[in-house]
Amino acid sequence: MTILYPAYGNLYVNLTNKCPCACTFCLRQTHEEIEQSGSLWLDREPTVEEVEKEFDKFPPDTYKDIVFCGFGEPTERLDDLLEVAEFAKKKFGKKIRINTNGLGSLIHGKDITPLLQGKIDTVSISLNTPNAEEYYKLTRNKFGIESFQAMLDFAKEATKYVPEVVMTTVETTITKEEEQECQKICDSLGVRYRIRPFED
Repeated sequence: MTILYPAYGNLYVNLTNKCPCACTFCLRQTHEEIEQSGSLWLDREPTVEEVEKEFDKFPPDTYKDIVFCGFGEPTERLDDLLEVAEFAKKKFGKKIRINTNGLGSLIHGKDITPLLQGKIDTVSISLNTPNAEEYYKLTRNKFGIESFQAMLDFAKEATKYVPEVVMTTVETTITKEEEQECQKICDSLGVRYRIRPFED
């Protein structure tokens, strides 16, 4: 069972396979692993203790950042995520990033962004498209079309508590005009816009 895995110069934490989305483009629809991670499908969710012990196998001084991202939405296990993040930050002094769909506040029925303060250095949110209807078609999430605005609200609120908030789209998946619209959205929210490379 793969709990931690190195990729792209960082060390990734695979906490859960739960996710409120069923994105049409998600790598887990077509892949078992990322780079040489081994299967990211978990037999069960690892305990906090198991995750923390796993760090002994991967000296984090080898890696740039510690990133919560696997075959699931990390904020599904928010309390455990924050506990592991605090452990990793204290023990290794690395920056902590969450790659998220930005629906954590919907998942938990409350604004979770204040809980990130002091524990998370970067939140990277999948914006995917500047259009609410298209967003819902792409993500097929259980919250409905209102999820788009909730994701934007999450990003804006996160800027109050997290040093860096980034919203991303994937190159070649939307038009240049749509990318410009995404840039305007990010500017209005006070977050950075990043176009990620396409991965087969």
